[in-house]
Amino acid sequence: MSNAVGIKAMIAAAAATLSVYLGELIIPFFILIFAMAADYITGMAKAWVTKTLSSKAGIRGALKKVGYLVVIFVAMCTDWLIASMMNKVGIPIPVSYLLGAMVIVWLILNELLSILENLAVIGVPFPKFLMMIVKKLKQHDEDEAEVIENEMEK
Repeated sequence: MSNAVGIKAMIAAAAATLSVYLGELIIPFFILIFAMAADYITGMAKAWVTKTLSSKAGIRGALKKVGYLVVIFVAMCTDWLIASMMNKVGIPIPVSYLLGAMVIVWLILNELLSILENLAVIGVPFPKFLMMIVKKLKQHDEDEAEVIENEMEK
């Protein structure tokens, strides 16, 4: 087996494993990965245009993106724990990925907003209503999370 075939097989196996573990969240997860990459690239472009490019800031940005993945992992583990415990007491929950989905959606919106802000600094024209829509969606997501948080405190 050539190295290329072996690498493709490893990537396919990793993708299959990831899709099993992420389940319904696989598409939003990949959208987030794409948005994170686009934000990193546009952030580096913004830093280059504004002459503030620094390897330290670039590494910090990359570490922040890794932190996003850890937050998703924590949310998904929390979802699993809640669903598992509720099943143990005889209360099955039909959706076992609520927190993970909310975190992923919030992070996607955060990344999209950051991409638009970076593009604005670079001078890329785009309709201003697009930024307003993304901001509204992010606020709506935060409001929904607050409602759930308030319900859990009761």
